[in-house]
Amino acid sequence: MFSGSIPALVTPFRDGVFDEKAFRRLVDWQIASGSAALVPCGTTGENSTLSNAEHHRVIEVCVEQAAGRVPVIAGCGSNDTMNAVLHMTFSKKCGAAAALLVAPYYNRPSQEGLLAHFSYLAEHVDLPIVLYNVPARTVTDIKPETVIELARRFPGKIIGIKDASGDLSRVTDHRMGIGADFCQLSGDDELALPFNAAGGVGCISVTANVAPRLCADFQAACAANDLQKARELNDRLYPLHYAMFEDASPGPVKYALSRVFADINEDLRLPLVRCNDAARKAVDAALVHAGVL
Repeated sequence: MFSGSIPALVTPFRDGVFDEKAFRRLVDWQIASGSAALVPCGTTGENSTLSNAEHHRVIEVCVEQAAGRVPVIAGCGSNDTMNAVLHMTFSKKCGAAAALLVAPYYNRPSQEGLLAHFSYLAEHVDLPIVLYNVPARTVTDIKPETVIELARRFPGKIIGIKDASGDLSRVTDHRMGIGADFCQLSGDDELALPFNAAGGVGCISVTANVAPRLCADFQAACAANDLQKARELNDRLYPLHYAMFEDASPGPVKYALSRVFADINEDLRLPLVRCNDAARKAVDAALVHAGVL
C-alpha cells in the first residue's frame, strides 16, 4: 500500500503556535521533490507536546494540502487506547489513508497488552494501521510473533510496520510469517539500504525532511534493484542520517531545515531546545557532503 521515501514531517512553530503557512509550503516541497507519502504527527512532528486540537489540525492541514497527490499516514499513537481511537476517528474523517500507531510508551504493556491494544483499535476504527516499533523510545518492543499474530487476526487492516528496532532479521521474520504483501518500512534512515535488501519497501524518514529528492531517488534505485546507484546515494546521505541525531531530535532536523528551506525556523516545544553547537557543525558538514548546501 505504501512504498518509497516517506518523510516523518516536522511540525513548524512560530511564536509558540503551529505555523500552518510554513507547513503547507513544506508539504508542497515534499510532494514536488518525489516523496511518496507523508506522515504528520509522528515523533519528529513533536506529537507528544501537541494538544489534541493541535494534533488534529496538523493532520487536517496535511491532508488538505496534499489534496490527494500522495497519501497521508496520520500519526495516531498514544499510550492511552481511547485517545488513539480519538486520533484515528478524526484522521479517518478528514481523509487520511492510514494511521501510524506507536507501541504504547511509559506504561510498558506486555505482549498480551499490545495484542489487546492494537486489536481494539483495529476493531473500532475503519482505518488501515501501520504499526510503529521503536523500543529505544517506548521501552516496549512489539515482538515479531505479536506482529504476525496481529496481521493474522486483521488481514487488510494491520497492513504494515515502521520498524525502528535496529534488528534487520525482523524483516525476514515478518516476511516469512506474514507474506510479501505486508508493508515493511524502515524507521532508521541509516539502515534503509540493508532493510530494503531484506524485503523492505521504503522508509519513514527523518532525513527526507531535509533532502527529499535524494531520499526519493535512493528509494527509487532500491526499488529498481540498482544497487550501484542506491549505494552511491546512500553514501551521500549517510552522514546526514547520523547528524539528524547528534542532539535530541527533532532539534538537528529543524536546524537543517532552517538552512535549506527558508520557511522553517528552529522553534521547538519544551522540554526540547535548539540543538547544540556540535550538532550544528555535524549537520552543516553533512549537508555539504550530501550536496544539499
